[in-house]
Amino acid sequence: MSPFGIQLTRGFLPSDLEPEDYPKYEELERLGALERDDRGLLKLRSLYRVGRLWIDREGRGFVEGEHKEDKDLFIEPKELGDAKSGDEVVVKRIIARRGRPAAKVVLVSRPEALHLIGYTHRDEEGNFSVLHIKTAQPIEAKMPGMDLKAFKLGTVLLIDALSTKVIEVLGHLGDPHVDEPISLLLYERRDDTFPPDCLEQALAIPEQVLPEELEGRVDLRHLPFCTIDPVTAKDFDDAIYLDLSTHTLYVAIADVSHYVPYFSPIDKEAKLRGFTTYLPHKAFPMLPRELSENICSLKPHVDRLAFVSKITLDPDSLRPIKEEFFEGIIHSKRRWNYDEIDAILEGRRTHFSDTEQRILDWLLPLQEMTVRLRKQRLKKGFDFRTDEVKLAIDPEHELKETTIETGTPAHSLIEECMLLANKAAAKRFTGDGDAIFRIHEAPEMSKIEELLEELATVGIFVELHDEADAPAAIRAIQKEAARMGLEAEVDALIIQSLRRAAYSPFNVGHFGLGFKQYSHFTSPIRRYSDLILHRLIKADLQKDDEKQEYLLRNIEPLCVRVSELERNATKAEWDFRDRKFARWAARHIGERFSAQIIEIDLEDSDKGATAILECDMQGIAVRLDRYDALLFERIEVKITEANIAQAIIKAEQVGKREKEELVTSD
Repeated sequence: MSPFGIQLTRGFLPSDLEPEDYPKYEELERLGALERDDRGLLKLRSLYRVGRLWIDREGRGFVEGEHKEDKDLFIEPKELGDAKSGDEVVVKRIIARRGRPAAKVVLVSRPEALHLIGYTHRDEEGNFSVLHIKTAQPIEAKMPGMDLKAFKLGTVLLIDALSTKVIEVLGHLGDPHVDEPISLLLYERRDDTFPPDCLEQALAIPEQVLPEELEGRVDLRHLPFCTIDPVTAKDFDDAIYLDLSTHTLYVAIADVSHYVPYFSPIDKEAKLRGFTTYLPHKAFPMLPRELSENICSLKPHVDRLAFVSKITLDPDSLRPIKEEFFEGIIHSKRRWNYDEIDAILEGRRTHFSDTEQRILDWLLPLQEMTVRLRKQRLKKGFDFRTDEVKLAIDPEHELKETTIETGTPAHSLIEECMLLANKAAAKRFTGDGDAIFRIHEAPEMSKIEELLEELATVGIFVELHDEADAPAAIRAIQKEAARMGLEAEVDALIIQSLRRAAYSPFNVGHFGLGFKQYSHFTSPIRRYSDLILHRLIKADLQKDDEKQEYLLRNIEPLCVRVSELERNATKAEWDFRDRKFARWAARHIGERFSAQIIEIDLEDSDKGATAILECDMQGIAVRLDRYDALLFERIEVKITEANIAQAIIKAEQVGKREKEELVTSD
């Protein structure tokens, strides 16, 4: 259900609504569909329901119930109005037809899509159409005063989903520069252009910390904080320092909430973006760069405001014995990158400045502590080998090269510190609708059973008796996979069988990490969820009941919103990657490559298999409609099709290869 749908169901004040939802609220008021509950909040009357609309081939509609006990409502074609299948709608119950619950659509609360992306196409018979860029199905499109047939075939169009009018010509499928707008718009991600009022607000914020901003803050500028980030990072969310004498870890996080007030233009835009979107050649930030890369970034050698998590650890067990949060000010003494820290840990660098040595005096013992912390964490949580493929794009926007980014000791050092701070933040709340939690539910029994069935084909046999056995089963699977040298391949399948992590006001723990409470606190520059949590903690510290009441009244729709925005950001990043892979494959049609089968659909053999090419460009997946191979077996394939519009590469098996005989091609 959409955030607005949740508000209609749970209750809201008009001031809580997003600008795009206000006209819908006014229409529901006009219809008399709203009433006030005993809390003074508006909500739908009992005759009305919000739900997803599905339309069958005969044109009949059905709106599913929110709860299992709710019966689906039948909607006759004449009662659908302008609603389309997949839209979220508000319906009003009417007299049941033929004994079944019936309703009529009174409002589209959220259309399935605001925009469509299509491209001009002509089939083998010469018939012209505009095809949806993901499904390749014909869609309606019109451009007043222009015949779309005049466009070059493959022209990419942005279309208004409701009116079917062409809003913009995005480019041509033959031009790799078009991939960026396609991937962003396909998943409703915003580009790096911010509205004028956002930029005006950002430019009005001083570039240095002002003396009056220090009042009430804890001054930590004397401590040798440092940041550790990727080489290419431009915004620095977090800085760390360890007091060795007391085993106290300070995790200082950029105090974004100080600079982004409630309901301000930047806040409204950040809520719409939700997350920074990262494409290989460019980041599309949640906050204007004037903030994210300047006053909100914990740069070295300048004063910066921070929201600090101070965690005192037991020196023997390393368990937190005291956890505090407060507003502070820091002055980072050094900006390190992961490569530099790894070089030091591996003994490849041994000479340091006085400032660097002062930092290393506490950083090296902290690294040893984080090794212990990680070992303890993995007794309950999991370590999945998820090697990330990084793409490099040339000036013409073609794929230049790929590299595999793996976790290193420097990554692990920072990760364990951030996990401690995130856990500490979550533990401040009860988990009963009073905060935003990062949850990861235990896997469904059926998914684990499917996984075990698939792995049995390669000789990995593990028994599963009930859902409580899932952690033990996964550990047993990983143990067997390690014995067979298939750790990465099997971990990828395990991850697919797990539920997706999400944001929720109700804590159910984090299965993958093995934590009872967990949230996101450490990246407010690039995640709106963290900004929400900062505000909740500050409202609690300041005993600000009004802010707390507002945040908690809207916490469930906020969680739904950020969870969806996170999924869309990830999908946009994956879509862009797949488009670059498809363009590369288009230049290699007919060529043969060694490949490894990584996925087989056991239930539906028509879906074929997925294989990863073994070539200079790592991570390229191809679809095989027909194959004669087992899971993880190495075969030889020939690329037969590269569909740039749908970002799909197809191949056919042309032989089997023994592992030691694998031949790669570029």
